[in-house]
Amino acid sequence: MDLLNILGVELPLNNPVSIFLIIVVVILAAQLFSNIFKIPNILALIIAGAVIGSHGLNLLQRDASIVLSGTAGLLYIMFLAGLEIDLAEFKKNSSKSLIFGIYTFAIPMILGILSGIYILHFSVLSSILLASMFASHTLIVYPILSKIGVVRNRAVNITVGGTMITDTLALLVLAVIVGMSRGEVNSAFWIRTTLSVIVFSSIIIFLFPMIGRWFLKRYNDSITQYIFILVMLLSGGSLAQLAGIEPIIGAFLSGIALNRLVPSTSSLMNRIQFVGNAIFIPFFLIGVGMLIDFRAFFKDTDTIKVAATMTIVAITAKYIAAWLTQKTFKYTADERRLIFSLSNAQAAATLAAVLVGYNVIIGETASGEPIRLLNDAVLNGTIVMILITCTISSFVAQKAGINISLNETASSDSDGSEIEEKILIPISNPDTIDELITLSSIVKSKENNDGLYALNIINEDTEESVNKAKKILHKAVISASATDIHLNKLLRYDMSITNGIIGVIKEHDITDLILGLHVKSRFSESFLGKLTEDILSKCNVTIFVYKSVQPISTIKRHIVVVPPNAEREIGFPFWLSKLWNISRNTGSKLVFYASSTTLEYLQKIYHKHPIDADFRPFDDWSDFSIISNDMKEDDGIILILSREGKLSYLPVMKDIHNYLNKYFNKYSFILVYPIQSGFADKDVIDISNPSMIEPIEKLDEIGKNILRLFGKK
Repeated sequence: MDLLNILGVELPLNNPVSIFLIIVVVILAAQLFSNIFKIPNILALIIAGAVIGSHGLNLLQRDASIVLSGTAGLLYIMFLAGLEIDLAEFKKNSSKSLIFGIYTFAIPMILGILSGIYILHFSVLSSILLASMFASHTLIVYPILSKIGVVRNRAVNITVGGTMITDTLALLVLAVIVGMSRGEVNSAFWIRTTLSVIVFSSIIIFLFPMIGRWFLKRYNDSITQYIFILVMLLSGGSLAQLAGIEPIIGAFLSGIALNRLVPSTSSLMNRIQFVGNAIFIPFFLIGVGMLIDFRAFFKDTDTIKVAATMTIVAITAKYIAAWLTQKTFKYTADERRLIFSLSNAQAAATLAAVLVGYNVIIGETASGEPIRLLNDAVLNGTIVMILITCTISSFVAQKAGINISLNETASSDSDGSEIEEKILIPISNPDTIDELITLSSIVKSKENNDGLYALNIINEDTEESVNKAKKILHKAVISASATDIHLNKLLRYDMSITNGIIGVIKEHDITDLILGLHVKSRFSESFLGKLTEDILSKCNVTIFVYKSVQPISTIKRHIVVVPPNAEREIGFPFWLSKLWNISRNTGSKLVFYASSTTLEYLQKIYHKHPIDADFRPFDDWSDFSIISNDMKEDDGIILILSREGKLSYLPVMKDIHNYLNKYFNKYSFILVYPIQSGFADKDVIDISNPSMIEPIEKLDEIGKNILRLFGKK
C-alpha cells in the first residue's frame, strides 16, 4: 500500500477504467485459481471479493456500480434456472416440488424461531424474521451443475420448483413482519398484496410468451434477440418489485415464460449463458464477497455466537429437508446431495431480509441508540453464513454433479454402442443455412458435438464456383459455432447433386440426412420423385426434408402424422428419438395422429419418457382436411412417410406434395423418411423375437428404451 501512496494512487480506486480492470483481472484470476486448485469457481470469486473489498485490501468500494451489476447477476441466475428447466419434468414433478418447498420452508422456520428465542434471546418478531432468512435460498451453485450438464436431473427440477415456493413464502414473511413492526398489517394489506401478485404473475406467464413469440418470429438478428431477452428479464424483475415481492421471483417466472422460445441447443441460449457466466454472475459473487468483514469476530464475541448459531441452524435445517425429500421420493444419495447443495446456499433473499430488518428501527436505548429489528451481530453473522453455506454447497454440488454425470456416462458406455450419430446437411442456399443448422442442433443427441457435416456440391471447376461454395460453408460453420457445435466442412465435385450426396453418405457413414427447402418454394412432384428414386433407394439413413416458414423455436405444436405399422419397422426408434429431442429441446408439444395400435406404442414410450404430447386416432390418409382443420397459428406439421413396397407404405404418399401445397403451404413442415432396410436385411422388428432388436439397441438411450418396451410386449 505504501507503494501505491508513493505513486499517488488513492484507495479505494475511483477511476472507472481501473475499477473495471481490477474486476476483470479478479474474474480471470478466480477462473485460473479454481482450475489449478480444483475448487469451485463460485467460491474463488466470493473469496476474491472479500480480498479486494473495503474489509480487505480496500482496492474497491461496494458502490452503486457494483450493486447494480451484482443485482443483474442475481437476476440472471434465477432467469437461467427458469430458462433451462425441463418443463415436461417440471410438470411431472410439480407435486414433488410443492412437497420439497414445504419441507425446505417449514423446517428452517421452526428451527430458526426456536433458536432465535431460546438461544439468541431475540424477540418473537426478530426470531421469525431470522427464521425466514434460513428458509430462503439462492440457486448460486446452479451454474456449476449447468456446466457439468445435470440441470435436467429430476432432483434439480424439484429443487428449482421448490425454490420458487420457499423464496416466495420467505419474502412474504419478510413483508408481513416489517409491516407488523410498523403497524401496517391489516385487511387492506392482504388484499393489495394478493391482487398485485396475481396481476404480476399473470402478465409474465401469459403475456410474455406472446410478446416473445411475436418478436422472435420477426427479428432474427443475434444482437437484437439478446437485447430483447434482457428487456424481458428485467421487465419481469420490475413487475415483481411493483407487486411488492423480490425481483428474483419475477426473473425466475420470466425464464419459465420464455423457456419454450429459447431451445437449450440454440445460439441464443449459448449467448445468454456465455454473457451471464462471464460477466453478470461473477459481478454478483464478487459483490457478495465484498460484504465479508472478518474483523468483526475479533471485536465482539456475541457476533461469533450469532454467526455460529445461524450457520449451524441453516445448514442443519436444509440438510434435514433434503434428507426427508430423498426418503419421501426414494432418490439416490447423490440426488440428495444435489438437493442440499442447491437449497443450502444463502445469498439473495437472505441479504434482502437482513438489510431490511437491519434498517427497521423499533425503538431507542436510554442513550439514544437505535434498537433495530436485526442488530449488527446478525448482519455480520449473515455474511459469514453466506460464505460458509456457499462454500459447502459449491463442493457438494461439484461432487454430486460429477458422480451423476459419470454414472450416466458409464450406463451409456456399458451398452457397447457402436452406431455413431452423424448428420449430413447439404447446403446451397445461404438463406436456409441458419434454420438447417438450428434443426440439426435440436434433433441431435446431446453428446454429439462433432458429428455434423455441411456439404456443398459444385459441378463446375471454376474459381468463382469454388469461392462461392467456400463462402456458403464458412457461413454454416459460423452458424454452428454459435451453438458450440463443431461443423465438418465437405466440398465435393460431382456432375450430379444426388450422386454427390449418396457418395458422401457412404464414405462418412452418415446416419441422418437433412434437406432444406426455401420458404418460397412449393414442394414439387419432381423433387419428391428424385428423392425416392435415388437417395431413398440407395441409402440406409433417416432423411428429413425441412421447410421453415417460421423459426422452429416459435412453433407451439408439431402435428405428427404416422402411418399404420410404422412401429414395426426397423427405423422406428431412429426417427422417434429425433422427434423426442425436438420436444425436449424446444418445449413444443407433439400431437400424434396415428392408428390405435401405433398410438399404443407411442403412449408406452411417453409414460417412460414424458414430454408435452397428445395422441389422437387417425386412419384415413386420403383425408388430410381433418388434420388441416385442427391446425392453428404457430403450428408445424411432421409427416412420417415410407419407401414404396415397405410395410408402412400407403399409395396416397405419392401425392403428398399436392396435400402439402393445398393444406399446409403456410406452415413449417418436416417430411421424415425412416430407415426401412438393413441390419441383416431385416425390414421389420419382430417384437416377439428379442434377438431382432439387439443390433438397434446400440443406437442411443431413447432408442434402446423404445426397443426394450417392444421386447416386453
